[in-house]
Amino acid sequence: MNTNSFYRPVSGLDLLTRIGNDPPLRGRVILDTLARIEDVDPDVRAMTAVAQREAVMMASAAAAKGALAGMPIGVKDIFDTDDLVTSYGSPIYEGYQPRSDAAIVTLLRRNGGVIMGKTVTSEFAYMAPTATRNPCDMARTAGGSSSGSAAAVAAGMVPFAIGSQTGGSTIRPASFCGIAGYKPTLGMLPTVGMKCFSWSFDTVGLFAAGVRDVAYLAQVLSGRQLAVDGVAVSPVFGVPDSYPWTEPSVNASAALDTAIRAIERAGGRVRRVRFGSWMADMVSAHDTIQSYEAWQTLGYEYDHHRGVLSPKLAAFLDRAAAVETGTYAKACVLMAQAKDRLSELFDGLTGLLTPSAADEAPHGLGSTGDPAFNRNWTLLGCPCVNVPGLWGARGGPIGVQVIGRPWEDARCLDAAAFVEQAIAATAGRHPAL
Repeated sequence: MNTNSFYRPVSGLDLLTRIGNDPPLRGRVILDTLARIEDVDPDVRAMTAVAQREAVMMASAAAAKGALAGMPIGVKDIFDTDDLVTSYGSPIYEGYQPRSDAAIVTLLRRNGGVIMGKTVTSEFAYMAPTATRNPCDMARTAGGSSSGSAAAVAAGMVPFAIGSQTGGSTIRPASFCGIAGYKPTLGMLPTVGMKCFSWSFDTVGLFAAGVRDVAYLAQVLSGRQLAVDGVAVSPVFGVPDSYPWTEPSVNASAALDTAIRAIERAGGRVRRVRFGSWMADMVSAHDTIQSYEAWQTLGYEYDHHRGVLSPKLAAFLDRAAAVETGTYAKACVLMAQAKDRLSELFDGLTGLLTPSAADEAPHGLGSTGDPAFNRNWTLLGCPCVNVPGLWGARGGPIGVQVIGRPWEDARCLDAAAFVEQAIAATAGRHPAL
């Protein structure tokens, strides 16, 4: 089997343009989407529940109004849906049927989106591996915890999908699967009706084929001017000269260098920057805050169903129980102080540019990959975009990450679109496409 045979992302913007205000064509898109899921998902395993009311869905798509009218969308299975089982990736909630939609699902429906199904998540959006395979190479993981959302978009099952990020659960899977992933500024999109893991970090994430697609979806759901109409003019990117968490692989460094050359050829500029010592402090602060909060948010599951938890999550919660309130409070103070110092980090820059992950997707399904390149930005509440288009030495996608100041999401997305266009102009596309 050609290992790239399932990689076929579809541009949501192109699809919206094609179907326009044509009700029969919208219905046809729903049928095609269901057929693609039926054909591909037994191998990719991105979906955990698929809507079965074909006629109702076609009618809903035909009658839909709004900026997403008739668009098929996948929703990560940590968001409640009143018409689909929501199990949060855990056997504890097998067959659980919420009585209401999560707020982000309501926003999708209000704008005409058609929920095709729920996508696979790691257990409670932590790091336990899932059975989802990477559409670019079926021998590799799709990442996590939003494995199903990333894989569903990469395999062309849906043009848009909803995920989440508490550490690196949007940017990393997007990088592994060769698509755009966007983690907005903390708090921009509502998390009501999402199974909480860490209230200081949980962020709704968005997936689409490319940066312009994900920016459009973000605009629709946020009500902010985020869609990319042009590209940034002469953006300035800061590239760290070293990292306080772990160094990128030779593979990831080569991809970053390719992106830098593309940016400079396209008229952008790159400056080397050095992280202050406080950035290293944020690595442990993230672990402390996440642990303390998860010990509380998953308290019921731990106290009543510990034997059903995966060994990875159970061991994490065992450790989390030892985090004292005073230690947590100190970490929160460090986080607040770090956020106050972000202005100096971004001084004179349009955004930062780093690898999205330490390497290509690992082979096998035993790990979802290392979120080291994402955690600090989640803690700091920064908008982040995985820019697709580059491929590593071992034949898998490998993304670069554009990071912006909090609440400068439009600037961050514009800069990411610049990088994406520059890469496409100079690096070409993968021969499988």
